[in-house]
Amino acid sequence: MAKRIIKSFISEKRITIPAITTKQMIEVDRIAVEETGPNLFQMMENAGRNLAFSAIDILGTKWQEANIVVLAGTGGNGGGGICCARHLANRNADVTLCITDINKLDETPLFQRKIYQSTSGKEIEIKDLHLLKPDLIIDAIIGYSLKSAPRGKGFEMINWANQQNAKILSLDVPSGVDSTTGETYGEFIKANRTLTLALPKTGLLPELTGELFLADIGIPKKVYNKIGIEYTNPFGNNFITKINIC
Repeated sequence: MAKRIIKSFISEKRITIPAITTKQMIEVDRIAVEETGPNLFQMMENAGRNLAFSAIDILGTKWQEANIVVLAGTGGNGGGGICCARHLANRNADVTLCITDINKLDETPLFQRKIYQSTSGKEIEIKDLHLLKPDLIIDAIIGYSLKSAPRGKGFEMINWANQQNAKILSLDVPSGVDSTTGETYGEFIKANRTLTLALPKTGLLPELTGELFLADIGIPKKVYNKIGIEYTNPFGNNFITKINIC
């Protein structure tokens, strides 16, 4: 069923933030990578670090005692999740990473996994997820590339996550939700909080995202201007801001 399209959000400091479609976000990424920077490695690092901060914020003062599970796909969204897992492990968090298919990892997330393997963080296969009792699940399975109902290992991860008695934090968009329309074609992550990146997406409805936050991944204003978007930085002296529908 199609959802309503959101045109703009508002930050904690009452700054209006335009919402963009998947097609526009793809073009933002292209301009950044091919013309202005930052490159994919830089954007993924910024996304993963901000996601780690969000995880710590959700868990509160006892975050180092919590069992954290990071579910990662093989593309850019998954790479952000793997990067997040590394930052958490570097801070002595109890973190376990599970990747849909390590043999299909894109170049940038593959490099993130290589770094993660030098930490104290653990890694398991999907078949062993039932052994875990997480306090927080970080969803980095499917980003804005969703085109149909999740299948295969991605579906297994989503189904497992939704059955757990744990909070769920999604990166950019809850896996299984169309970032442009808000449509859900099948199983989707039931997120308590979503950390979206760069600009919020038009399909990020509150009934799908839980609390919604926006993270700065270092994209210059010029990039947004190139696709006809007037942009005012909403972050102030922070890198993350809570946002709501205008």
